[in-house]
Amino acid sequence: MTQFSSRLPPITRRTFTRLAASAAVLGAPVLHAQSGNRIVLGQSAAFTGAAAQLGIQFHAGAKLFFDQLNAQGGVNQSRIEIAQLDDGYEPDRCAENTRQLIRDDVFALFGYIGTPTSVVALPLATTAQVPFVAPFTGAMGLRQPFNRMAFHLRASYNDETALIVRNLTNLGINRVGVFYQNDAYGRAGLDGVTLALTERKLEPVAVATVERNSEDVAQAVATLNAAKPQAVVQISAYKSCAAYVRAARAAGFGGTFYNVSFVGTQALADELGKDGAGVVVSQVMPTPYRTTQPITREFLEAVSKGGNRVQPNFSSMEGFLAARLFTEGFRRAGARPTRQSFIAGMESIGDQSFGGFAVSLSPDNHVASRFVELSMLTGDGKVRT
Repeated sequence: MTQFSSRLPPITRRTFTRLAASAAVLGAPVLHAQSGNRIVLGQSAAFTGAAAQLGIQFHAGAKLFFDQLNAQGGVNQSRIEIAQLDDGYEPDRCAENTRQLIRDDVFALFGYIGTPTSVVALPLATTAQVPFVAPFTGAMGLRQPFNRMAFHLRASYNDETALIVRNLTNLGINRVGVFYQNDAYGRAGLDGVTLALTERKLEPVAVATVERNSEDVAQAVATLNAAKPQAVVQISAYKSCAAYVRAARAAGFGGTFYNVSFVGTQALADELGKDGAGVVVSQVMPTPYRTTQPITREFLEAVSKGGNRVQPNFSSMEGFLAARLFTEGFRRAGARPTRQSFIAGMESIGDQSFGGFAVSLSPDNHVASRFVELSMLTGDGKVRT
């Protein structure tokens, strides 16, 4: 792994507040999907609260792509816009937002952030026959059974945890604990870790939970430290994961920490500062820091052309690629796109390379990528991949 850093400094509290305020358009009217030459996507996501940076950064990357696409005339003579609603990473708020977006006739639901929110939104989308595109989650429960309305950009949590466990066991580490969020996301990650360990005739030495949008980790630290794991796999958001790392180390834990991608790598690095040294995060997107791949060069050039208002990190890169994937499907939907022709367009993508990032979609495969690699925080806001 080679050291690379973001081109922009971490988001300051003042900038964070300004972005969150502009992002949370609760109650704002939504443009209809069939309004002239504009196609509107609906996004319910965390723009405030403990997972806010994930929603803010994903949205920023997607908007960056769509804004530059629209400046060039759009696609199929249509501009693509995102109507966003803040759910604070809470399922009840997400469900109400989703109903509102469906009532307002958005063309598709796009870029939902998290498993517990996506779990309540997908059945609503399915009933309304509204495509559900590129949720920021790797939960298997959103992929199986197959749902023709749902299209996933990223690899699954099973893919991520399989790589994490393989890396740990290759290092001779077999005493693994799991710290997980007490909801559908955390359980999806726990299931992935347990499955990967079982395949090696192992099991977690201990598991402990934290509540969603909470940083109360004292009991989890006590439970896991007592079991003396060599490593702890964390399945939660960046605030609680950072709190756990600090508290576990303060209580004497000397092992390693592994996180899945949903944690938000840059958000975790910013939260931990120097305490982040050695923390590992699995990634499902190409690195936004190393310019050996054309897609990274394309992304960073777009950031520069956009006035550097977007922080290049894995979350904004995912938003950028999600927008590109949607656009490719929409382009194939024909001169007068409908939701059904868009679904057919997405399924016709087949095997493609987005600047070196391989995607594959077909009528019986709606998961575009299974790419996973590991990265490590260096303790100075940088990430090695």
